[in-house]
Amino acid sequence: MKYILYIFIVLLFGCSSFEFDRDGFNTNVDAKYYKIKECRREILSDNYIREYENIDKIVVYKSKRKMELYRDNYLIDTIPISLGKNPIGHKIRRGDNRTPEGHYYINRKKCSKKYYRSLGISYPSSKDIKKGVNVGGGIMIHGQLAWNADGKANEYTLSKDWTHGCIAITNKDMQKLWYGIQKGTVVYIKK
Repeated sequence: MKYILYIFIVLLFGCSSFEFDRDGFNTNVDAKYYKIKECRREILSDNYIREYENIDKIVVYKSKRKMELYRDNYLIDTIPISLGKNPIGHKIRRGDNRTPEGHYYINRKKCSKKYYRSLGISYPSSKDIKKGVNVGGGIMIHGQLAWNADGKANEYTLSKDWTHGCIAITNKDMQKLWYGIQKGTVVYIKK
């Protein structure tokens, strides 16, 4: 019986191989979703709609799984987030899957085939380096994995902590942030 089921699955999906990343997400995705050249042009361009123009502060509340966006100390919006797979406590070392806590800033914008668009966070700070050993780096606010480019699984991905320490938001929210955030924007990550 299980062989019949196997043959049915092969016939249904064809002989394409399915690859999964270490989080268990399917990585076989049509490359049309995250076009790097288009994204890089957007970084250099000034011709786009700025729904969240001039955001000057981001506050992340890990325990509430939300991110607040501020302009001139006025709350503009609240966005749901996902965190690292081990979300409790401050990031101490590379591979602990924790999202850091502290005062940081946006240090770059990055186009990604895997995570749509990303905003780099200035982790580790000199304070973080003093506290830990091999503290890691590359912490980002990023969009969804390519398999969820259309956003149909946002409810699922936002109900889980699945990153390796980054802060994940929907691609729709990232699209808004991408244009309203500049390098140097302050980021507070709280418990």
